[in-house]
Amino acid sequence: MSQPRIAHVGCGYWGKNLARNFAELGALEAIVDDHRETAERISEATGARIASLNEVLADPAIDGISFATPAETHAALALRALESGKHVYVEKPVALSPGDAETLIEVAARHDRRLMVGHLLQYHPIFRKMREMVRSGAIGALSYVYSNRMSLGKFRVEENVLWSFAPHDVSMILSLVDADCTGVTAQGAAIVTPGIEDWALLQLRFANGLKGHIQTSWLHPFKEQRLVAIGSEGMLVFEDSAPEWDNKLRLYRHRIDRDGPVPVPHPAAAEAIVVEKSEPLRNECQHFLDCIANGAAPLTDGAEGLAVLNVLRRASDALASAS
Repeated sequence: MSQPRIAHVGCGYWGKNLARNFAELGALEAIVDDHRETAERISEATGARIASLNEVLADPAIDGISFATPAETHAALALRALESGKHVYVEKPVALSPGDAETLIEVAARHDRRLMVGHLLQYHPIFRKMREMVRSGAIGALSYVYSNRMSLGKFRVEENVLWSFAPHDVSMILSLVDADCTGVTAQGAAIVTPGIEDWALLQLRFANGLKGHIQTSWLHPFKEQRLVAIGSEGMLVFEDSAPEWDNKLRLYRHRIDRDGPVPVPHPAAAEAIVVEKSEPLRNECQHFLDCIANGAAPLTDGAEGLAVLNVLRRASDALASAS
């Protein structure tokens, strides 16, 4: 198959980055945005024509459509596109209800279309290396995994910090643990805007006995994006907020002496794990194009999106019951 042709829908805060990447990959055919000035600006920057959603759905030259629209629109828009025979990339979350996500998965399979969810950090080369090291046993048996994703703002009023921040970390942790999540508890606090949690803590249990947690906040004095995997023979830290690329992934070969009456730690110096640099969003967009071209299932396909959504829904229900 020749280079797939893509239409992108939603050119706002994040959507403009998707449009830019598909354009730089030579795949962007058209853009759709209800705000005319935004559409004109992105069209001028990318060279893509401005079209309506109905036009791109009916255009046989368009192979796939990417959506970066409000979360509550994802399921309906993705369904229209799949039923029109288009491959679909949709920003996280894939839908707001598991039932809608299951419908999208079924329709994509029935039409033999690729359905991909925008879990960006799965395409970060640092995380890819971390996952490779965990799965290869570089830190022994995985014992525990946790993440902190915190910063000062950007404050939202349409969704809480759970839905805004946690999908990234849920996706990565599910990938590292590689087991069904069997239990979710959560607590949070709405401090700035009533009813909108600015801070949330999720605790996860897995079918293989592992546990983990995710802490999210946009009411934090500084930016912290840290994913930690604790193993029987070492620890890995993905520090995405580290300013220098070569310091983003570190291996600690700490040893715990358990022979005496009290366990004694023997700390080791951090080892920087050097990974070839590339832009995660570019990798993600290229992966979508490759999956359209070769018929492969995306790494973050509908099933992966549903697994993440199920954790988020259970966490959201736990937050509601705790308030």
